[in-house]
Amino acid sequence: MVDDTWSSALHRLWQAASRAEEVAALADDVYAPLLATPGVHLVVGTRWDEKHVLRYMRSLSAGSDNPVIVATTRSLPGAAVREPGGAPVVTRSAVEGLDDSVWPEAESLRQAPGASVVACTFRLDQRGWAALALAVDGTADLTAVESRLAQAVDVIVACHTGILQRGREARRASDDALLAEASLQMDSSLDVEDTLRRVARIAVPAVADGALVHLLRGEGPEFVAATHVAVQQQRALEEAGRHDPWLAALLARRGEDEDTVFLSGAALEGSPFAEAVAEAATESVTDAVTESVGTAGSDATAADARPAGDGPHPTVVSISTLRARGRVVGSITFVYQRPEARLPDSAFLRSLATRAALAIDNALLYELRRTAVLSLQEHLLPSQLPESVQWDLSASYAVGDPMLDVGGDFYDAVPRPDGSIALLIGDVCGRGAEAAALTGLARHTLRTLLEEGTDPGTALSRLNRALRQERASRFLTAVVATLTPRPDGTALLSTCSAGHPPPLVLRSDGTVSEVLSGGLLLGVLDDVSYESHEERIAPDDTLVLFTDGLTESREAGGAFFESVLPARLSALRGSGAAHIAESLAQQAETFRDSGQDDIALLVARWTGVPPGAGLLPHDPRIEQAALR
Repeated sequence: MVDDTWSSALHRLWQAASRAEEVAALADDVYAPLLATPGVHLVVGTRWDEKHVLRYMRSLSAGSDNPVIVATTRSLPGAAVREPGGAPVVTRSAVEGLDDSVWPEAESLRQAPGASVVACTFRLDQRGWAALALAVDGTADLTAVESRLAQAVDVIVACHTGILQRGREARRASDDALLAEASLQMDSSLDVEDTLRRVARIAVPAVADGALVHLLRGEGPEFVAATHVAVQQQRALEEAGRHDPWLAALLARRGEDEDTVFLSGAALEGSPFAEAVAEAATESVTDAVTESVGTAGSDATAADARPAGDGPHPTVVSISTLRARGRVVGSITFVYQRPEARLPDSAFLRSLATRAALAIDNALLYELRRTAVLSLQEHLLPSQLPESVQWDLSASYAVGDPMLDVGGDFYDAVPRPDGSIALLIGDVCGRGAEAAALTGLARHTLRTLLEEGTDPGTALSRLNRALRQERASRFLTAVVATLTPRPDGTALLSTCSAGHPPPLVLRSDGTVSEVLSGGLLLGVLDDVSYESHEERIAPDDTLVLFTDGLTESREAGGAFFESVLPARLSALRGSGAAHIAESLAQQAETFRDSGQDDIALLVARWTGVPPGAGLLPHDPRIEQAALR
């Protein structure tokens, strides 16, 4: 005959198990129905760890609503004989035959009515096991009691398994979220030092209490970054990362080992972690002992249940190799002062290390590319400008492309046989290796022709012919301006342009005028001629040549820097050429919200020293001209 009361209780127990976040929450739904079984007078539950240490005991007697809970831990090696190997084990015993060294619940069972004990031991996980014991009298149907006990245990085990599974899924979701956030954070910068700092910070305190990052250099591991939840320990970690011989030897021995290694206990003897970190680490033990003896407790480990005052958790160190694109770039060392259950697994650390290694490698490759591009860009520009008391010359070049392809902007200043100086500036369409090749061809062709005394228009025509003969797929713009000193202290400015933005002249009184220019782009048609425009400039007038990266810098509102350039240039009246060049370039970079073109400027201030003035090296007029 079916017992409807027990069936209803079992149904409620399954419902509670489906909602429970910890097994201890099932205590009331387990103990009360078992006590309602005819002939049962007492239910006692115990929770054991893997070393046969009793972690928790709870008992509830018939007619009482208040369970007796004993949370004092004690070691009972004799209990090993009760430990289940696999499936739950149900046994019958006489109360008089219980051994206190095996049965810590024996004293409570003896005080209850009844002469028999029906018990079930069952394993919850690899970290421990649990038991339920019932004191029954002679009126009890032992077969029915055993059946009910086994059914209750089945629910407890299923509940615990579900909790563990949900915990693992939550842990995986949390790990995946952390890895995704780590990738975003580490990939958000291409600066090497910033990336390394992000790698160290991203895992503290979410993954570990401290982190050290080393790069692999030619001479061995090199410390680059460290962080710790405690400021004092961060300084200690930084010192260990830089100078500790134990850590240096360990990292050197690991070489290209891909597996994450965990070190603790004796393996850390002689290390800075066993002393400095452990001494300063403090622990606030907030894990309440919530295990229910009768319901096999929760998923907490023995470390989690450590009573307050038991001291800090032992230090654990993990070392993961940073490998990207088939090569080792360094290592990341994590330091833990937390329960074993909260240590990350090797698979998670490998994934984190892989992402960190790629971010670091990307930053290193970017830095190498940046250095190479800047070096190439420097070789496409003159190493220095000519010096003269007649001309105050300066230039500025700002790379605008964050991807660092070589730009096509160029400039030069060429002294000519007649005592004049030729200033040239140009811009090849596009970026990259082909643009760089045309840049070199254009600058050196114009420089050679102008040095020989070729007039600017002829020089541009011959460059256009060379580009057409080479079948260049790109066009370019350029402007050549010659400055010829005149006996009256002025200078003749002759300008010849091939589709380039017109230069500006800053007069000594602060007015700004545009130099008339025109002409077709270079490299488009076969036969093209270029005409020159002439005007005079006075002492302290300044000629400013630039590429369209300056004028086309665009602010968020849509305005171009071209609209404010005359006013910005006028405000620089009285400044030297170097200050004007650097200031305009910086203002344009600050101004623009969009636009990634390079900015090149070439500035020449006419000092007013006439040709053939017979000036001596210490003539005051030379010094005055140089100071203007």
